[in-house]
Amino acid sequence: MLNYKHLHYFHAVATHGSVARAAEQLHVTAQAISMQLQVLEEQLGEALFQKKGRGLELTEAGKTVLRYAEQIFDLGNELEQAVRRGVFTGEETLRVGICDVIAKTLAFRLLQPAREAGLAMRLICREGRFEDLVLDLTAHKLDLVIADQGLATGGAVRGYTQLLGSSTLTVFGHPALCQDWPGAFPQRLRNAPFLLPGQEAAIHTQLMSWFERHDLRPITVGEFDDGALLKSFACSGTGFMVAPTALSDIVQAENGLEPVGVIDSIVEHFYAVSVERRERHPAVRRILEGAGQVFARGD
Repeated sequence: MLNYKHLHYFHAVATHGSVARAAEQLHVTAQAISMQLQVLEEQLGEALFQKKGRGLELTEAGKTVLRYAEQIFDLGNELEQAVRRGVFTGEETLRVGICDVIAKTLAFRLLQPAREAGLAMRLICREGRFEDLVLDLTAHKLDLVIADQGLATGGAVRGYTQLLGSSTLTVFGHPALCQDWPGAFPQRLRNAPFLLPGQEAAIHTQLMSWFERHDLRPITVGEFDDGALLKSFACSGTGFMVAPTALSDIVQAENGLEPVGVIDSIVEHFYAVSVERRERHPAVRRILEGAGQVFARGD
């Protein structure tokens, strides 16, 4: 009978291309991995790797085993997710990680469909950096991560990225600040105080390039990883800020900020990251199906 750990070690070597790199990633010795691979090859009666330069490449048998291993891991992930979300107790639980750069209002709108199950649905939300949340996702501490970026293609983390929606950016400011910096957009922002999202935000670099193209040279009075804190400073009149155009209505209604102009050349994308190839969690399916309406409101 095949050993799950044997397949796990095999998959690590196949992914990283060498026993040494796989051992470093798994925090075990290279000798331990080599012994497990030997046992697996003896069980299957086939060589799974062949040397290529300083690394290893899969044999034809190895490629077949890798395809089956990934399917087995997918099923294992689904089993762990099912246990964690309480399918055996009658209580549906959804654990969501939300990147700290995501606007809380947007996260709320995206998560609303998950509450359609009523009181039988338990929603657990955690906020943090993308890299940290992805680690929790792979450890099955989360069912889903909502972020402004997806998993890197060919990266070490096995997971799946789905686009929830996209939105242009709108510049907002406190009414008093808008009076102090009148004129046509975007020239009115020249040398104006500005509150920027942190450098980990996907739009940070794009905003800096946009400022440069239009020769605006704004004064960066604050830079924030936490979108809620950035908005609090904007509401006090400290500086202008940007938010997804899809949230324009609520930014005006709830925060009293005025739209200054739309940056059509920058489009912010939002993603759902999970470890399941085919999403079976009913609450996640509701989120994915309802996302289109969220982004249709502004743009």
